[in-house]
Amino acid sequence: MIKTILIVVVVAVVALLAYAATRPDNFRLARKAVIKAPPEKIFASLVDFNKWVAWSPWEKLDPKMKKTYGGAPTGKGANYAWESAKVGAGRMEILDVTPSSSVKIKLDFIKPFEAHNLVDFTLVPQGDNTEVTWAMYGPMAFINKLFGVFMSMDKMVGKDFEAGLADLKVVSEQ
Repeated sequence: MIKTILIVVVVAVVALLAYAATRPDNFRLARKAVIKAPPEKIFASLVDFNKWVAWSPWEKLDPKMKKTYGGAPTGKGANYAWESAKVGAGRMEILDVTPSSSVKIKLDFIKPFEAHNLVDFTLVPQGDNTEVTWAMYGPMAFINKLFGVFMSMDKMVGKDFEAGLADLKVVSEQ
C-alpha cells in the first residue's frame, strides 16, 4: 500500500515538473488606461523616478523604503534603486525614451528573488486623451514556470499595474 502511494506521488511530481518545463520561456504582461491629459504631461511623470512616489503602487507599501537616485536626473540614464523589508530590493534604469511617446526601462529585482526584465510605457494620443500601456516582459526561469502552474503572474502583478495606472491617471488629470 505505501509503495503504491509513493509511486503515485513520484509520478505526480514528475508530471508536474514535466508540465512546468513545457511552459513558455518568456512572459509578457500589460495593462492599459486612457488618461484625459496630453502625452507630454504623462511622460514627465514616467521619465523622472522622483515623480513615481505620486503614482507607483509599490511606493505606498513601505514609506520607510530606502531609495537611491543616480545617473541623469530624468530620461535616458536615470536610475533608481530601492531596498525594503516589505518590498524587497532592486534597481531600474531608463534605457531609452522617445519624447512624449515611449519609455523603456531595465528592471532588476534582487530580493526576495532575482529577476531581470524590461518595462515599456507607451503613450498614444487619442484626441484629448492618451492611451497609456504599461508592459513588462522577460525570461521565465524554470522555478518561475513551476510557480506559474499554481499562481498567475499576470493576475498578481497585473493588479499592481492597474492600481499604478489609476494613480497615474489621477496625477495626470489634475
